[in-house]
Amino acid sequence: MNPLYTIGHSTHDWEHFVGLLQLHKIEVLGDVRSMPYSRFTPQYNRESLTGGLARFGIKYVFLGQELGARRSEPECFINGKVDYDRVAQMPAFLKGMERLRTGIEKYRVAIMCAEKDPLECHRTILVAHHAKAFAEITHIVADGSLETHAQAEARLMAEYRLGEDDLFVSEEQRVKNAYAKRASDIAYQENTGELKA
Repeated sequence: MNPLYTIGHSTHDWEHFVGLLQLHKIEVLGDVRSMPYSRFTPQYNRESLTGGLARFGIKYVFLGQELGARRSEPECFINGKVDYDRVAQMPAFLKGMERLRTGIEKYRVAIMCAEKDPLECHRTILVAHHAKAFAEITHIVADGSLETHAQAEARLMAEYRLGEDDLFVSEEQRVKNAYAKRASDIAYQENTGELKA
C-alpha cells in the first residue's frame, strides 16, 4: 500500500511546520479542515498556505468540503451532533477518499488539520480510519518523529481501556468501539457551534 501521512499544524511557527513536511519529503499537503482559516495562527489560512508552501515546492490542496468534520449534509447529524459513520457514507466524503487514493499513487501526501495530537482530530478518527483500507497511515508528530496508525490505535484503545482480551468482544469490535467513543467526544455539535476536530 502507498503511504499517507497526517499532520496537525497546532501552534507551530511556520519554519518548524515546513521543516516537518520537508523532513518527511511531503510533496502535497491536503487540508481536511472544514474552514481553512485560523484566527490565532494566520500562517495556516488557505491563501497563506497556498503561496507559502509553493515556495518550497509543496502543493496545497483543499479537501475540507469532502473530508471536513463540519458537515453541510443534514443527514450527517444525530441530535445536533455529526455522526462519523454517516459522514463516511456521504457521496462527497467518498469522492474525497477517492481523490486521496489517487493522489497517493502519484505523490507523497500528508493530510493536515489543526490538532497537535492525531487522536484528538477527525483526520485520524474519521479520514485515516477509512483510508487505512488503501493506504499505510503514518502520523507526523510535533517533534518530527512518526507514529504508525497501529500505534495510534493502540494508544486509543488504552485510553478507553479497551485493549484487554474479552472472550465476548473481538479485537475488531473493540477497535470499532474505541473509534466510536472518540468520534462522539470530538465531533462537531450544532448547538455549541464548536468544531472540536
